[in-house]
Order: sequence, then C-alpha cells, then structure tokens
Amino acid sequence: MLSYIALGLLVFVGLVLFYGIIAIHDIPYDIAKHRNHPHQDAIHVAGWVSLFTLHVLWPFLWIWATLYRPERGWGFQQIQEQQKVDEALLAELHEKLEEQARRLAVLEQKLEENH
Repeated sequence: MLSYIALGLLVFVGLVLFYGIIAIHDIPYDIAKHRNHPHQDAIHVAGWVSLFTLHVLWPFLWIWATLYRPERGWGFQQIQEQQKVDEALLAELHEKLEEQARRLAVLEQKLEENH
C-alpha cells in the first residue's frame, strides 16, 4: 500500500515540477502581453525554445520583455524629447527671473529716489 502512495506522490511531484517549469517560462511572455509589447509572439516562441536549450535564453527574455512600456515605448526617443522640453522650460523660467530682477531693480531705484 505504501508503495502505491509513494508512486502517486512521485508522479504528483513530477507533474507539479513539469508544469511549474512551463509556467515559470511563460512569465516573460505574460509581462510582454501585459505591456502590449510589439514582439510578444517572438518572446513566447523564444521562451519555448529556452526550455530545450537548458534555460539559457530565459533571463534575456525577461529583460527583453521588461524594456518596453506602452506609455513611453522603448524610452530612448521620449527621453530626448523630454530633455528638449525641460531645456525650453528652463530657458523660459530664466527669462522670467531676469524680468523679475529688472523690475526689482527699478522698484529699488524708485524707493531710493523717494528717500
């Protein structure tokens, strides 16, 4: 009787490990699917290929899946555009600061003339 229980337990543990490894290898695909990654099909196929290549590709698939974000894409172009916006805003604030300094100097001069 104990032999059958041990055999059943061995089969159960084997199935859990088998499906667990498959579920773990689908994590990069799930990330890509959630982020609406343009290469999600390639990531999914590469995940299956990684099962047969001793999981060598899997860490790279994780990185590949997490690089893309829907709100900023790959992030390179938007960062450059944001820097241009920041520079324009900084120039505008600098102009306003110079205008305020000029107005303050005029007010101080008027105050000195009155005293």
